[in-house]
Amino acid sequence: MDDWLRASAGDLGRGIAAGDIDPEALCDTYLSAIAVGDPDRQVYARTTEVRARAEAEAAARRARSGTRKGVLDGVPISWKDLFDTAGIATEAGSALLKGRTPDLDAPVVARASQGGSVCLGKTHMSELAFAGLGLNPVTATPPGRHDPKAVPGGSSSGAAASVAFGLAPLAIGSDTGGSVRTPAAWNDLVGLKTTHGRLPNDGVVPLCETFDTIGPLARNVEDCALALALLEGTHPADLADATLDGARLLTLADYSDSSRDGPRKAFEAAEARLRDAGASIERKALACVDEAMALSPLLYAPEAYAIWGETIEADPEAMFAPVRERFRAGRQASAVDVLRAWRKLRALRADYARETAGYDAVIVPSVMSTPPDRDRLLSDTEFYVEENLACLRNTRIGNLMGLCALTLPTGVPSCGIMLMAAPMAEERLLRLGSAAERALA
Repeated sequence: MDDWLRASAGDLGRGIAAGDIDPEALCDTYLSAIAVGDPDRQVYARTTEVRARAEAEAAARRARSGTRKGVLDGVPISWKDLFDTAGIATEAGSALLKGRTPDLDAPVVARASQGGSVCLGKTHMSELAFAGLGLNPVTATPPGRHDPKAVPGGSSSGAAASVAFGLAPLAIGSDTGGSVRTPAAWNDLVGLKTTHGRLPNDGVVPLCETFDTIGPLARNVEDCALALALLEGTHPADLADATLDGARLLTLADYSDSSRDGPRKAFEAAEARLRDAGASIERKALACVDEAMALSPLLYAPEAYAIWGETIEADPEAMFAPVRERFRAGRQASAVDVLRAWRKLRALRADYARETAGYDAVIVPSVMSTPPDRDRLLSDTEFYVEENLACLRNTRIGNLMGLCALTLPTGVPSCGIMLMAAPMAEERLLRLGSAAERALA
């Protein structure tokens, strides 16, 4: 049964279909692993044993009767603690929301349950999802895969840790500026940022509603494809016979070249392997990306503060100061400046679409940095701000340009390669990612 803790979600589902794995035994194996591996609740804010066992029992009945709902029927999943779950606290990593208990599941949670998945529990995250490092001294900072003294990446920090440490085969997180892809990259996982609007955000605690997206963190590309289909209630992308032969990729040269040494060298080695597998890769800079990045202060913090300002100011000392001040950075922005920024961003998105239309994907190092030391982040605010901006720089391109994006491990610890494709092109991106995954293995 220990092998189940290292298996992919797809393999576990196929094991259930073949009669080799009992969903109830699988659920108990994961709940036991959490009890042993996470006794201080550094990964899970709370587990949902009663719900998990009831869902596993129903999945076992379907397996015996030959009425399984799909590949992930009976497979356990962890959920970031901003997805509403009926009767179970959903606090978004914040003392400001302590005790918040919704009456209904978020639609994506309901769809996943209707598809037969088993809800293991809710994972820790950065406060209100407004930080990319995964550091949260208010609730908990999950461990990183490679260094217990370093942060795991965020804001879907516990989501990544749950998969990396064998406490879930699949995790669901959210991504507003890189919150799926940063922790996925730093923990050598695959992470999918979906196109804004592809999955419903109802029942998901918001950060910036114009950028918030939902996505899985997993051990491989297939699991991300299966998870997307589960959350949509559709069929997964067909990854069979996916190839890089003839694929045209564009490297954003300035974002690759300006990444720190480790991620840059890992990316360059990954580029070479993609070329060897048949992809052609061009390198150039896109001014529209730089211009969009410069608009970020008017696009993120003002909206985040508009949503959370009153709640924060009612009890400001309940927040970790650097996160609180990041929200407050948006309180002086004028409506005129914000609207002008959005008008400019829409034009830049059109420029980006024209300049990248001939490519199958745009590629960059997933994160320009590697996980920094958590104690220094706690003691040095300037270092915290610098590292938080660094870890979200490359990922934010996908959010600003409204793209779907996929991060893959390069084989170098905590260094990923990110593929970005046009809006609503997740199926094509997943096929390309599947072929790239084989080339990078």
